[in-house]
Amino acid sequence: MMNKDFNSKLIFVALILMLLPACAGWVTDNGDEAVPNTQESSELRSSQVITYEKEKVFDEQRRFMVENDIKARGVSDTKVINAMLDVKRHLFVDINLRSAAYSDNPLPIDEGQTISQPYIVAFMTEALNILPDEKVLEIGTGSGYQAAVLAELTDKVYSVEIKSNLSAKARLNLDANSCSGVQTKCDDGYYGWEEYAPFDVIIVTCAANHIPPSLIKQLKDGGRLIIPLGNTLYYQTLTLIVKHGEELEVNHILDVVFVPMTGEIEMQQQK
Repeated sequence: MMNKDFNSKLIFVALILMLLPACAGWVTDNGDEAVPNTQESSELRSSQVITYEKEKVFDEQRRFMVENDIKARGVSDTKVINAMLDVKRHLFVDINLRSAAYSDNPLPIDEGQTISQPYIVAFMTEALNILPDEKVLEIGTGSGYQAAVLAELTDKVYSVEIKSNLSAKARLNLDANSCSGVQTKCDDGYYGWEEYAPFDVIIVTCAANHIPPSLIKQLKDGGRLIIPLGNTLYYQTLTLIVKHGEELEVNHILDVVFVPMTGEIEMQQQK
């Protein structure tokens, strides 16, 4: 009995000795030189520090953008300013363009589309005077940046994007920026989103030569709609419409250049 116990202990010790390298934090890979897990942990910590430092730079750039490109140009609504400070634009641009994320310029995204200039995003948002709990429809999700800004003002944001690749990427971008409450779908924005109509506010982020009738129909009485109207190939006038029953109050407020709306509106233009 004692001999069996002694032999068992020897086997146990031998197994422990065999396992000591792994227990000490070393790993091997197909006979290659062992690398300590502590080194891997150190490298991981180092990469996290770099990420943190980049985030600090982005934060500083975003504050500079808001002060110099938005507030200095007349946007004064505190809610809008805070939204522009909170939403991380660098999460909505291509990784290769992140160094330019906080320049006051539109930037290219997939399929010939663009993410709008920050000042224009802030200007359009302020012009709509969105109140908490108001229901907002966006036509042209793009990369999701405008929708994320809108979501800082109300938790009822619905956004339609006609291009399936952009719609899928926008969904990922919105989730990465904790905007899971924004409802998105891939469809032709010319027809709005009847399921959730009527809307207090409709924002169109692509150029059109006329206002889609479905959008007027889905706008509440007293609701506001903003759209770039005009020649879709050259320039447009940012136009704010307020619905009063059967009458539309039309205000032309700013000259702009947006990419054209696609889908049914193209067919309408050919008629």
